[in-house]
Amino acid sequence: MSETPAPESATAPTAAEPITAEPTAAEQAAEIAEQKQVRLDKRQRMLDLGLDAYPVGLAVTDTIPAVRARHPELAPDTATGERVALAGRVVFSRVTGKLCFATLQSGEGERLQVMVSLAEVGQESLDRWKEFVDLGDHVFVEGEVITSRRGELSIMVSAWSIAAKAILPLPNLHNELGDETRVRQRYLDLIVREQARTTVRARAAAVASLRATFAEHGYLEVETPMLQTMHGGASARPFTTHSNAFDTELFLRIAPELFLKRAVVGGIERVFEINRNFRNEGADSTHSPEFAMLEAYQAYGDYHQMADLTQEMIQNAAVAVAGSHVVTWADGTEYDLGGQWDRLSMYDSLSAAAGVEITPETPMSELKKLADAVDIEIDHPLPGKYVEELWEHFIKGDLVRPTFVMDFPLDTSPLVREHRSLPGRVEKWDLYIRGFELATAYSELVDPVVQRERFVAQATLAAGGDPEAMRLDEAFLTALEHGMPPSGGMGMGIDRLLMALTGLGIRETILFPLVK
Repeated sequence: MSETPAPESATAPTAAEPITAEPTAAEQAAEIAEQKQVRLDKRQRMLDLGLDAYPVGLAVTDTIPAVRARHPELAPDTATGERVALAGRVVFSRVTGKLCFATLQSGEGERLQVMVSLAEVGQESLDRWKEFVDLGDHVFVEGEVITSRRGELSIMVSAWSIAAKAILPLPNLHNELGDETRVRQRYLDLIVREQARTTVRARAAAVASLRATFAEHGYLEVETPMLQTMHGGASARPFTTHSNAFDTELFLRIAPELFLKRAVVGGIERVFEINRNFRNEGADSTHSPEFAMLEAYQAYGDYHQMADLTQEMIQNAAVAVAGSHVVTWADGTEYDLGGQWDRLSMYDSLSAAAGVEITPETPMSELKKLADAVDIEIDHPLPGKYVEELWEHFIKGDLVRPTFVMDFPLDTSPLVREHRSLPGRVEKWDLYIRGFELATAYSELVDPVVQRERFVAQATLAAGGDPEAMRLDEAFLTALEHGMPPSGGMGMGIDRLLMALTGLGIRETILFPLVK
């Protein structure tokens, strides 16, 4: 069917390619500038000829994935008689005298060969293809679905047009993009790298699964303010801004907690939100200043029920993304999220690992002595902070399976109900997966008198210079004084959920992460 053999791989280098030294950054910049000018000249020539380099709409009837799905195993040199009209980005091009080959790529990354022959399109159209089509262009083609003599599924083009002229060239498809390029120019990453596209689809599938699980349990999704007059709901440093309309200082939310609890007070007894949070803190492989967060609250529940729900949500998300509870990370490692997850006491596990009993009554002097013995520097006025830091030192790195770490110190958890049977502790857990914290949950503090006392204590810390301490929020306390039922609440980072499902760092799981 084709006049010359079609390439089997759209991007495979030929054996004849010489090995050359890598160009310098200056040489690369000069080459890109030259290519840009050549393409700008082509665009202008198209306009001069009355050709549209950026048409408004095209009569697309099909997609590359759909055509490939309909014809999985055609014999070589087959004419199907089926005519299609589709578009894609040119990622390979080869020009000969009377026949041109190109490979078009869909947004999903699937590829299809197109063949532009003199016999089908005529001399003028063939010449314009040779003159105007470059790698990276979006091209619209109409024609018959065929296979080449070597069995490559193809479109024998009868008509074509530029769908969008690319002024800048694509990166070399044979080379890996650098980490900075992948983050700063994610669109290039999506074009050239399958893992980038897979991660976007995995995130969408995971979030859809979370919503489906909540729906099964009767939860309502709501939206709460992103700009707040009082930051709260977490111990974190906020971003500040100014409202000209109200002439007041505002904060980008660090958590939606205090508004979601207002919803529970109002009678929305099962409520959740998937939102953007902002914390003016450090950025590393597990932290981003802007991140996606899930929070949920259930009236008449507690932290045990929230643990059951969280495990179910994550396991359902794993099935949505990977097809089973066993997920395969980007490096090929398999990680099993199935079964019943362990629930580990913070104080008991720390005592066992440190070889000395540690309780909420352990004096600060003893905690400092233990920290010094293992070379941990902790500068904090709360004993509970020492307990948490020591636990991370002794236990965190050894956790392999998903684990709920239960019953935290009272003094580091100002929004949490005191434990019903263990003095000095609160009913709180953190979920650890892959060695990092993925989610947290509380049996919520709903007593407005105790909550006020906790806020006052936080205000004292703030006055002493703690930038992460909460402020006394009278509006929230007023809501709480109208009666909030006993409740369980949980929060989980969406970006970190994707880290657990894919094995990637946080900048890979966020489509467009904040970079300096």
